[in-house]
Amino acid sequence: MKSVTIYTDGACRGNGKENTIGAFGIVFMYNGTKKEVKQAFRNTTNNIMELSAVIQALSMLKEPCEVKLHSDSAYVINAINQKWIDNWQRNGWKSSTKEPVKNKELWEKLIELLKYHKVQFIKVKGHSDNEYNNRCDELANDAMDELKKL
Repeated sequence: MKSVTIYTDGACRGNGKENTIGAFGIVFMYNGTKKEVKQAFRNTTNNIMELSAVIQALSMLKEPCEVKLHSDSAYVINAINQKWIDNWQRNGWKSSTKEPVKNKELWEKLIELLKYHKVQFIKVKGHSDNEYNNRCDELANDAMDELKKL
């Protein structure tokens, strides 16, 4: 099984308001090769972009891989590492406050991908000195700038 390192970051301008622009950036590293991906969307949220970055990254892998996935998103990392997602499923997709879990469809996509790949989720500090997390942030911002010009 191939070992791949992935960094992801999502961003959203105007999060929580109308007419938002969001995007994600992804950096893949495998066998000394680096690949970058960015994509922007209208009318989204930061959490959707963080989660979509992870889903897109894992979806792009052509075969089952061992993945070290780095993200600054507590939303994504904690949902996996602290087993929130297991509790949500057990509780009929209700949160600890008995509210419907947001972005359920995206979480279900991620669950399917986690059956295919062996993924270790690693939390990194955002907007600090992590070269690849910073690069993902740049990619997301570039994508938002490009979409804004359209």
